[in-house]
Amino acid sequence: MASLLEPGSHRAAGVVDDDALVAGMVRVEEAWLRVLGGSGTVEKPVVLDVAEVESGGNPVLPLVRALRAELGEDVHRGLTSQDVLDTAMMLLARDVVTRMTSDLGKLADSLAGLAAAHRQSLMVGRTLTQYAVPVTFGLKAAQWLTGVLDARAAVGAVVLPVQCGGAAGTLALAGELVADPLAAARALADDLGLVAPGIGWHTRRTPVTRLGDALVETCDALGHIAGDVLLLGRPEIAEVREAPSAGRGGSSTMPQKQNPVLSVLVRSAALQAPQLGAQLHVCAADSQDERSPGAWHAEWPALRRLLELALTASSQSAELVAGLEVDTAAMRRRAESAADQLLSERGSVASERESEAAAPDPASYLGSSDALIDVALARWKSRG
Repeated sequence: MASLLEPGSHRAAGVVDDDALVAGMVRVEEAWLRVLGGSGTVEKPVVLDVAEVESGGNPVLPLVRALRAELGEDVHRGLTSQDVLDTAMMLLARDVVTRMTSDLGKLADSLAGLAAAHRQSLMVGRTLTQYAVPVTFGLKAAQWLTGVLDARAAVGAVVLPVQCGGAAGTLALAGELVADPLAAARALADDLGLVAPGIGWHTRRTPVTRLGDALVETCDALGHIAGDVLLLGRPEIAEVREAPSAGRGGSSTMPQKQNPVLSVLVRSAALQAPQLGAQLHVCAADSQDERSPGAWHAEWPALRRLLELALTASSQSAELVAGLEVDTAAMRRRAESAADQLLSERGSVASERESEAAAPDPASYLGSSDALIDVALARWKSRG
């Protein structure tokens, strides 16, 4: 949902907002009506009154009233509110996952290009903020790439199931309406293009927590990239920078500044995501009885915000890396000027004679960097 205090959220506009949620719930109700042998399509968007939502405790009750007025009393029979809302959230998640997968694919392609192009781009390796040993920017990009490939794999492995259990997960009323309630639940999943879980998950929230974990992992990987870009882009380092863009990155008071806005916003998303993922686990752990009071409700805003953050950050990161400017000359100058420090590890095991004979050359101490880059690129080529 686009907001002035959530810069970049317009990139997720129409995917997880209230209109998308209502449309998802309508799709679930229409699909279930078809499963029961009925028919009907809502011709115009349904608008729910927020006061009515409060009165019912969730948005499904006022929706059902509106749909029954248009499509008849068979709407929602055999379902419960949680069936509809959980399934609608899975539909929203599917749309987010589809778009994220595309953005992460573009990001991976850009990172693979950087890794290949900068195999020999010598730079300082830093550990715990201090100079360590020589590395290449290609290897750094390969590390970023591997994190993105891991995240894309996690997102791609997410299972998005339909929720269909009825009042307390027994499908009792559905059994009064159809000959085989389990087959009806499978038919609902097929109609919506979701997975049939076999058994309901009203208080077994694994589908939600696994989805949340994949989204958090994605934000972790993107935050790693953004954090490195912010560090290497500091004026006193100036080894990379975001591509200039008209109207982006200026200061309200200091005309000389060009702020790395995309990196800042991606890092912000990465810092917000873990708490949202943790909230989903807290809610799952507090599930009670056959339908949970409060824990289910507390899950909604956390999941929706996490979907929005991960989608927005994926889009921003793809743009960031596609335009990233790399100053290889600055990288090399810094590495060569610090050669004695960067080669001290090798010097600790070399003989005194060898140390005197060889001029310090950081490029001669890159270990298996090339082979490691090859590993990352091979995985990328296999779309791993």
